[in-house]
Amino acid sequence: MQMDGPDSTRTAPSAGLAEGLIDETAGITRAHVDPEAALHRLLRDLRSSRQGLSDREAARRLAVVGPNTLQRRGGRLWPRQLLDQLVHPLAVVLWGAAVLAWVSGTGALAAAIVAVVAVNALFAFAQERHAERAVEALSGYLPAQATAVREGERRHVEARALVPGDVIVVAEGDAVSADVRIMSGSVEMDLSALTGESRQVLRSPVGGEHGPLLEAQDLLFSGTTCTGGEATAVVFATGMSTELGRIAALSQRVRHDPSPLELQVKRVARVIAVVAVVMGAAFIPLGTLLAGLPVPDTLNFAIGLLVANVPEGLLPTITLALAVGVRALARGGAVVKRLSAVETLGSTSVICTDKTGTLTLNRMRVVRCWTGPGEWTDGAGTEGDRTDAGQVVRRLARAAATCSNATLGGDGREEAGDPTEIALLRAAARVGVPVGGGHDSRLLQLHFDPALRRMSTVDRAPAGLYVATKGAPEEVVPRCARIATGASDERELDPATRSQLTELVSRWAGEGLRLLAVADRTISEAPGPAVETLDRDAVEHDLTLLGIVAMEDPPRPEVADAVARCHSAGIRLVVVTGDHGMTARSIAGRVGIGGPAMPVVSGRELDAMTERELDDLLAGENEIVFARTSPEAKLRITDALQDLGHVVAMTGDGVNDAPALRRSDIGVAMGRSGTDVAREAATMVLTDDNFATIVAAVAAGRRVYDNVRKFIVYIFAHATPEVIPFLLYALSGGRIPLPLTVMQILAIDLGTETLPALALGREPAEPGIMARPPRRRAQNVIDGAMLARAWALLGGVSAVLVTGLFLATLAVGGWTPSPDDAAADHVWREATTMTFLGIVACQIGTAMAARSQRASLRQIGLLSNPLLLWGILFEIVFAAALVWVEPLQLVFGTAPPPTVLLAALLPLPLLVWGADEAWRWRLRRSDGQPPA
Repeated sequence: MQMDGPDSTRTAPSAGLAEGLIDETAGITRAHVDPEAALHRLLRDLRSSRQGLSDREAARRLAVVGPNTLQRRGGRLWPRQLLDQLVHPLAVVLWGAAVLAWVSGTGALAAAIVAVVAVNALFAFAQERHAERAVEALSGYLPAQATAVREGERRHVEARALVPGDVIVVAEGDAVSADVRIMSGSVEMDLSALTGESRQVLRSPVGGEHGPLLEAQDLLFSGTTCTGGEATAVVFATGMSTELGRIAALSQRVRHDPSPLELQVKRVARVIAVVAVVMGAAFIPLGTLLAGLPVPDTLNFAIGLLVANVPEGLLPTITLALAVGVRALARGGAVVKRLSAVETLGSTSVICTDKTGTLTLNRMRVVRCWTGPGEWTDGAGTEGDRTDAGQVVRRLARAAATCSNATLGGDGREEAGDPTEIALLRAAARVGVPVGGGHDSRLLQLHFDPALRRMSTVDRAPAGLYVATKGAPEEVVPRCARIATGASDERELDPATRSQLTELVSRWAGEGLRLLAVADRTISEAPGPAVETLDRDAVEHDLTLLGIVAMEDPPRPEVADAVARCHSAGIRLVVVTGDHGMTARSIAGRVGIGGPAMPVVSGRELDAMTERELDDLLAGENEIVFARTSPEAKLRITDALQDLGHVVAMTGDGVNDAPALRRSDIGVAMGRSGTDVAREAATMVLTDDNFATIVAAVAAGRRVYDNVRKFIVYIFAHATPEVIPFLLYALSGGRIPLPLTVMQILAIDLGTETLPALALGREPAEPGIMARPPRRRAQNVIDGAMLARAWALLGGVSAVLVTGLFLATLAVGGWTPSPDDAAADHVWREATTMTFLGIVACQIGTAMAARSQRASLRQIGLLSNPLLLWGILFEIVFAAALVWVEPLQLVFGTAPPPTVLLAALLPLPLLVWGADEAWRWRLRRSDGQPPA
């Protein structure tokens, strides 16, 4: 859809909200008019003010204009999804079997196979839709947030609740949730979502000339992201009335890409389909020419081979297992945005983690402060202290409070902002410095730069312009020429004091404290009205050092156990942080990462390394701290680890972390402290910002992967006892009758097999799941050892038992191959019924055996999966109904066998499970594991 031109008429959000508002607003902001006059008119038309809306007015407007969401206008996709289920390779094989049945004159069988295809397609379609809804429902765990001014106070509200007239705050890393007009501040914006250009643009309250709407200097648009700065703006369009809402392409729904696991299974399905077709086609000439079977019997035999080789419930069961895994992770605090990530999580071999808020509580508290006249410890009152030390501490607190965008709570207000800034504001309040005055005097903000690791603000002051700077000591101190010794007294920052500061920073950082240097500067004469054009070099030089602030952020109590689980699981931990190296190593050591001798690589050292040197550093198994790193360094570390064959999970929360989050195998963003840009780029979002949640997600990923393999073993194991009797029939030249009818095979594959397979998808984690190394990146979900266990061991034992039951039933009944003998026909039906019931009995043993890949049933517990027990109960009841309910007897060709033969079914589950248990016992012995 072509976008309208800049002068096109846009529909106002509501007739009751300044009809024609959007057109007028665009015209005002793009013409040669006074920006303040334009803003005043806009606020008047919106019936709003700089203090925002009241809660009652916002609720009323929300009821009028509707939620701030985009409406999907794409056509319905469910017909295409249903068609996909009808034409996948396994379904195509069954269509071929139906055609063969029709050609051979058995229309009832053809109709039954078509019904099976339809039922299976509907079941698979329902599971796919369920999985789709499960992923879509995760948005409820992480609703898009915006910072709005309601009742004159900053509050976090859901973006969908924004209405025209709302005043919002847009800061670095925020995604803009509506079309807004800037009232104060300035921001750098990424407009690529609307313009397709990735360059950054500056937006401020100063309007530009008449031109395209997207080029207006004072407008921000929904769907764009803030990459730097902070601004306050008023909303003038929401939902479908925004520029984003007018782009029809963004309202089209994107189709789900299959995960690597699903692709692997589809490839296996194609192989199975080819094998089934080749086997069925090959035995048609063999049956007619070599065995001398009639053509109808040969076609029935081929149909049986086709149906017996097709695991109809495989694909929907896998989709459901992945969806269940995604929802379970979400309940545990890890919101996974793609089904494929569940599989990847299980193979994670390296976790690159941040420190603050991930390993620690992110509850900063200022504990001490160094100044030129002396140190201050939290708890020492300075409000009435007239000493030089007290005066400098209050001066430092004032600068820290000025160079901040956070707000403190109290009087019904909620805290908002960066935890570090909140800690500084609390400390400032404790020493008697006012912190609730707002930032009305602010003229310029040089936002925190992750590469430079410092931030500055310029405010209007009686003596001129007041500059406040805070940041990493090694970045701020070199830009200082003086040090404060009193309220207004200063002296030169000499080499001896600089050396003392270096020693202090190393000592405090070694204690695990987070350090910030605070400085200020007063410019006597204002440089003129173009203060917004000042660059960092013009502001951040010739500063006066006020002091070094030390903050404590204790480790999360649960992280030490999570780190131990990582080590037992063979997962390597790498700390990548912007903090001081000694601080990071101290915190890492307290939670069990590395040790006292753990290497610490600074950002400058990393930048000086060649790719070969970085590869050599990461090639070992030792854990490392990368300190004072830039977000670009995360990208280098990710690339190096992946080139070494690792599956990498990378944490991040900033705008510049997005490339590394996208490049890593599992990008992990912080749900609380992370920016909207980071959450959008990540594969997984932690709603609690907790490292332990990452480890729990890895364990859950391993569990889901294991469960997929378990029910694939279960499903594949039944192909052998279904196929072998047909081969026996063919090889005997028809002298041994068919041990199983096609209808009975369909009853097994689509009836008795389905619920236990689904239950295996919810099997609890196997003991020791986090005590084994990660699986290799190239390891397939279906491998030779797994197929050997399914087809040869479980399937082979079942085939021998079932075939023996069939022949024994014929022998007990005195069966003769006379076509006119009604008694013989009844005996044959009893024998096929025993084959059917024998396979069902073996399914029970297979289900119990498939619950574990290595552990014994005693270790995992007989009753630990109640869903499986209900599934087994269902298949027993279902099989009994097919045998003893008269209408079903006619459909499936069953007959109740003698009681003495039914008793022979009882040991079958134990024999199948026992054979597999013995095999797993040998595996444990070969691995050196102690007996259970």
